[in-house]
Amino acid sequence: MVNSGTNWAKNLTYRAQRLHSPRSVAEVQEIVAGAARVKALGSRHCFNDIADTTSDHVSLAELPADVVIEDDVVWVGGGMRCGDLADQLAEHGRALHNTASLPHITVVGATATGTHGSGVGNASLSAAVVGLEIVRADGELVRLSPQDPDFDGAVVHLGALGVVTRIGLRVQPTFEVATTVHLGLDLDGLLANYPAIARSAYSLSVFTDWRDNVQIWAKSRVGDPVTTDFFGATPAEVPTHMLAGQPIDNLTEQLGVPGPWHQRLPHFRPDFTPSNGDELQSEYFVAAEHAPQALAALRPLGERMAGLLLTNEIRTIAADDLWLGPTQGADSVALHFTWAPDQEAVEALLPEIEAALRPFDARPHWGKVFTTEPSELRRIYPRLDDFAKLVRRFDPDGKFANDYTARILGGP
Repeated sequence: MVNSGTNWAKNLTYRAQRLHSPRSVAEVQEIVAGAARVKALGSRHCFNDIADTTSDHVSLAELPADVVIEDDVVWVGGGMRCGDLADQLAEHGRALHNTASLPHITVVGATATGTHGSGVGNASLSAAVVGLEIVRADGELVRLSPQDPDFDGAVVHLGALGVVTRIGLRVQPTFEVATTVHLGLDLDGLLANYPAIARSAYSLSVFTDWRDNVQIWAKSRVGDPVTTDFFGATPAEVPTHMLAGQPIDNLTEQLGVPGPWHQRLPHFRPDFTPSNGDELQSEYFVAAEHAPQALAALRPLGERMAGLLLTNEIRTIAADDLWLGPTQGADSVALHFTWAPDQEAVEALLPEIEAALRPFDARPHWGKVFTTEPSELRRIYPRLDDFAKLVRRFDPDGKFANDYTARILGGP
């Protein structure tokens, strides 16, 4: 056995004493039952200690990569990465309604923290979950479905309920998408027109550095009406990266060239290093109706943010009913900050960002860097105490607990 090393951003060294790579669910059950403390370890694309432990890590990367399609549901193993699943779905004429920006992360890890994608009519990837198979603290394998009364509490589970070895997702017929990047809008134009901009494509991202550099990435389903009026912004004539100075080879195709959904909805190609690599990330969600005011509230911090930002991505996501879903109960706008890898400076600035967004009940993304107090989390996530009770039922002795769950939920 070896230790687990670092997370993807290398801002955290895991403290686990052992890293297990089981090849079967039965092995997972045996490892979990015999461990004092244990956490599942996915693609490591979390920027805080949500997956840290002082005892045992379980990687599911060696589990069988079975993909089973049953009508409009696909079942996949716990180690499956989003890009690999997308390739297999496309081969069978199926699609997910939404994807993460990075195809490199695991499906189970993405859904466990509320990863979302974009689109005013598109709920998060977690909202597509229709089944979970979980190894509980005693080693028992349980299967949860939407018929279970606590299912909406178990989907975004933060790794606190057990080790998810298999997951079911709702799928639909495949479709094609074309990506066009629009340039030339300033911050005034963005703040004045964001709601209309967000409605302009099936999936849409706005990138800004808060210094009047605004990019609109419009991803339209082929066959849908195409918006050409972006309030003065014009289509880019060459492929464009959202991060200055980065090579465009790692991006999915642009310039309005149609292609399969899984080769357009993610920003990055699975066979290249995603995003910038050396970075930190934070993200906050506000109800879509408050988006213009929330953006305006951040503007006084613009120059200070710009000094640390690689880019700020702004997306709209449809509501869901998941207890810990960042978009639970309201169509929401996600304000995603990709920071330079300066942990001290980022953590010094975040309280001011959170204070500016507090009037809009901004919810932090569970897997990224935030400083929101537990009392505030309970206010803005009204089912958080219910989730803590669910955790105690699944894991009464705190086998899956760690410093993160102690801060967020209380307990050991």
